[in-house]
Amino acid sequence: MELRPYQREAVDAVYQHLRERDDNPCVEIPTAGGKTPVIATICRDAVTLWNGRVVILAHVKELLQQALDKLRDAAPDLAVGLYSAGLKRRELNYAVTIAGIQSIYTRACDLGPVDLVIVDEAHLIAPDGEGMYRQFINEAKAVNPNVRIIGLTATPFRMKSGSICAPENILNAICYEIGVRELIVQGYLCPLRTKAGIARADMSGLHTRAGEFIAGEVEDVMDTDDLVQAACGEIIEHTAERRSVLIFTSGVRHGQHVVETLRRRHGVECGFVDGNTPTRERDLLLDRFKRGELKYLANVNVLTTGFDAPAIDCVAMLRPTLSPGLYYQMVGRGFRLHPDKADCLVLDFGGNILRHGPVDDLRIKEPGKGDGEAPAKECPQCHAVVHAAYSNCPECGHEFPPPEKSKHDAQATSAGILSDQVTHSAYEVTDVWYEVHRKRSDPDAPPSMRVYYQCGFATTFSEWICFEHTGYPRRKAESWWVERSNEPVPATVEEAVDIARCGDLARTLSITVQRKPGEKYDEVVSHVLGPKAPRIDTDEGAAQYAATHGPISEEEIPF
Repeated sequence: MELRPYQREAVDAVYQHLRERDDNPCVEIPTAGGKTPVIATICRDAVTLWNGRVVILAHVKELLQQALDKLRDAAPDLAVGLYSAGLKRRELNYAVTIAGIQSIYTRACDLGPVDLVIVDEAHLIAPDGEGMYRQFINEAKAVNPNVRIIGLTATPFRMKSGSICAPENILNAICYEIGVRELIVQGYLCPLRTKAGIARADMSGLHTRAGEFIAGEVEDVMDTDDLVQAACGEIIEHTAERRSVLIFTSGVRHGQHVVETLRRRHGVECGFVDGNTPTRERDLLLDRFKRGELKYLANVNVLTTGFDAPAIDCVAMLRPTLSPGLYYQMVGRGFRLHPDKADCLVLDFGGNILRHGPVDDLRIKEPGKGDGEAPAKECPQCHAVVHAAYSNCPECGHEFPPPEKSKHDAQATSAGILSDQVTHSAYEVTDVWYEVHRKRSDPDAPPSMRVYYQCGFATTFSEWICFEHTGYPRRKAESWWVERSNEPVPATVEEAVDIARCGDLARTLSITVQRKPGEKYDEVVSHVLGPKAPRIDTDEGAAQYAATHGPISEEEIPF
């Protein structure tokens, strides 16, 4: 099993964290970005290189089956047990155990000592109290106090408590993250188009409980004849050329109303699943949907995580939510690539995009902070939902009016982000990584050195240094290197990466990032650097190198 470059980076970041720190790391990879190959590689290495024992925890049987399949690809000779009541298997005493948390949370002691606990969808670990994950982990620590925990998630935050990583939590730091926008640009995720539904309910009277709209009130608001008929009409209109449409409804009654309206008024079949759908009926519906025999499928609360149907080219949200994580998971069902789709259309009848922002630029409310403004707006002409920075709609060309100013602008909006303004923002750099980067679209093009700047918990920026190019890119690379090192400018990217990874470049203290509306990437335009190290071939440089660089054994156990 060959990892994608960013998956390899994620694995390496986990190992570095486990070697250098004594707490527990978390990896953030978008939905459909491929967390399971990362998990499988860590399991294979832990067992075959370091003689460790691992347990993988997940909450739905689809994720358990995915992990089992990827482990078979990565290490076909690895002894793997599966513990899941839903899959009718209860296997213990294996080097790797893949387990449903509902089935095994009281059985940690039966597993014996394990070295690693890997939690898929790690945002489901309860922030406090007991909970199934916490109970299992606490008992695993009682058996082996040195057990390490690794979390993987696409959404490392909670509505009520913010980040899932903190010194006092089970997971303590994000060791690697990559964003939706970056993977779309690189060709690993499907491009998205968004459009707000014309038919929308008045949600001003909805109440909240535990940070979310009260479910019964939401269903009452969304499940009216006029709204359902109008929404179904729009869905049919916008999906005439689409092949696979997944619909999220606000409740069972609402979902059945949608299914019946599509059948009766538009003559199309729409499947429906909820938490009470019998397993056999559910499996048959999902199989027909995945094979393309069923174009429309509605659901309530069951097809958000672990559901893999790459052909989905339209997601219709007939459910408003205050949870950015749930909103992300709904939209994420359309992220996967498929040869028969060019993009995925997101139809939003619940105001979620305006509420939370574009899915590649989520606005996460910090506990105790005000709502602020979501970084998105709706075009009044074509109803596309776009980033707030656009001065013209990229879909139809409509010119947005300039933003209104008020005395509260500085508190309510992102500083400096106006309709047609280029902005510059300074960020303190907490860590830097260096990788050899090759273009997937042009394998014959010269490689470049990709530099990742970690700026806080979940913000990363990149720049590309082109040592093997000619002309201006090479001259720029030479200037970049001279600012950071007294060593000769490398001739190749691999040489530059080797030197950089040894820590022999001046430390980057902060960067300034330029952002242009509509641009795919933010651009790093300036740096604040620490002092350069002396040359290694001087006495001072040789002594400093010997003091800071010891040989690193490949056999060193990272836990």
